[in-house]
Amino acid sequence: MDHTFQVDDVVQPPSKNRARNYSLGAGGLAANASIAVSRLGGNCVFWGRVGDDLNGRPLLAALSEQGVDVSQCHIAAGGRTPVSAVLVDPVGERSIYSYRGEGLGTDPAWLPLERLDSAQCFLCDPRWWEGSARALDYARARGIPTVIDGEKTETRILLDLIPRVDHAVFSVPGLANFAPGLKPAEGLRKALDAGCRVAAVTQGEKGTLWMTREDPRPRTTPAFRVQATNTTGAGDVFHGAYALAIAEGQPIEQVMRFASAAGALRARDGATPTRAMVEDLLRGGTAISG
Repeated sequence: MDHTFQVDDVVQPPSKNRARNYSLGAGGLAANASIAVSRLGGNCVFWGRVGDDLNGRPLLAALSEQGVDVSQCHIAAGGRTPVSAVLVDPVGERSIYSYRGEGLGTDPAWLPLERLDSAQCFLCDPRWWEGSARALDYARARGIPTVIDGEKTETRILLDLIPRVDHAVFSVPGLANFAPGLKPAEGLRKALDAGCRVAAVTQGEKGTLWMTREDPRPRTTPAFRVQATNTTGAGDVFHGAYALAIAEGQPIEQVMRFASAAGALRARDGATPTRAMVEDLLRGGTAISG
């Protein structure tokens, strides 16, 4: 669950400060991406773990209200659900304090992997490494396209997961964890060499740098120019839109623009856009792949 406070400034402690606004809603990398898939017109089944505490069932209910199928999520007896405190300043930048939860279990044996047989794409993040690895291997064995949100995490986890994935889409810190000391283009080539078909890194206002195994030239999809009000979840929405576009069979150049537009609208409004909003931005935008 994300507890979001809009503040005038992120003040150093010790201090007591008043928030201008507050909201409570579903959060987390794959959860935000799932909501994006649903709002953009896709059908999404979310697999995750929550505790049987005050945050667990409300979190699943919040996802369900957004059209996400959470019927196969795992509720851990005695577990504590992951939560975040999100501080957002007037220009949309944020500071996040996350609690990853505990007592949720790491064994992926409960995952209903056979559901993947009817999927057009599988998206995961590195937070629950064991579950992601199990599902990625199942999907690859059956030719189901896979995408990972290569967010900042332990280098050993990314080194294990990236070779299992078709599309590795990193954040800047995540790519630095995966390929320490390498320039972005060199880090993406390392992902391709590991077995990925497409490797990309989202760079905010600088756009998305990407390359494919068939054409390893670095290319950039420019970012859409928007006035950001809350960048929280923009990367997650990018990944959800990316996975949906892959599921729909869009060419990779269109995938990048579609995901970029969705992420930009999330940063602009602080809310996940609809399909009509994304398509309107795509019609009027000037971002191209080159």
